[in-house]
Amino acid sequence: RLDVFTRLITDFSSEFDQVAAGYKGHLYLEISPRTFPILVRPGSRLAQIRFRRGTHTCTDAEMKRLHEEVKLVDGEADIDGGIALTVNLATEAEDEIVGYRAKRHSGVVDIDKVDAYDVRDFWDPVHVRPGKGLILDPDEFYILASTEALHIPATHAGEMVPYNPLVGEFRVHYAGFFDPGFGAREAGGAGSRIVLEVRSHDVPFIIEHGQIIGRFVLERLTDRPSVLYGSGLGSNYQRQGLKLSKHFRAS
Repeated sequence: RLDVFTRLITDFSSEFDQVAAGYKGHLYLEISPRTFPILVRPGSRLAQIRFRRGTHTCTDAEMKRLHEEVKLVDGEADIDGGIALTVNLATEAEDEIVGYRAKRHSGVVDIDKVDAYDVRDFWDPVHVRPGKGLILDPDEFYILASTEALHIPATHAGEMVPYNPLVGEFRVHYAGFFDPGFGAREAGGAGSRIVLEVRSHDVPFIIEHGQIIGRFVLERLTDRPSVLYGSGLGSNYQRQGLKLSKHFRAS
């Protein structure tokens, strides 16, 4: 399965239609890497499928009640068509890394290799001066982090709103699904910051620390999962901050 963290190596452009009820046969997925060339082979896991039944997306009122019960984000929650997430560009020194920008030219990434590539061969670190914003260059791919730490209870899953014209001329989070228990204490977490995948369109766009960069919504599950993702494995999925995918060696 190509989950949210695996997909940080490259933002895939993929298209597929809904599968009709009663269909039996193969599924075909068109995948177009837009950042790094990648190597796949038979058995490589590139996508995931989710099944929905009935009305599943929580209303703002439901998310407000849930936030009162379990604190979906640390601090106050801005809930309006989803829960607002802001970008973390806070720095105390000019050499502090607040994100990464993908290099225009790089080697091939083998999708099945873990901890195999030097970050510097594929990514440029992003720095901002204290109190200053970050200019997103057109069509460049950035990895940033949210200011808020997120906690999704085991009874729900989360998903980024695919497109929100109110946040600006850029798209955030190409792989925006969050498993039940993301950041939850019962899965070994204590709130997890969201790694944001950002690409500006057509024109440069400046973002500042604390600016709303996206919103996510919650979906009710039909049943509580027996095992939470990353539980007991020391997974980077819990307690995470700014981080690239498992394919790149931690510095």
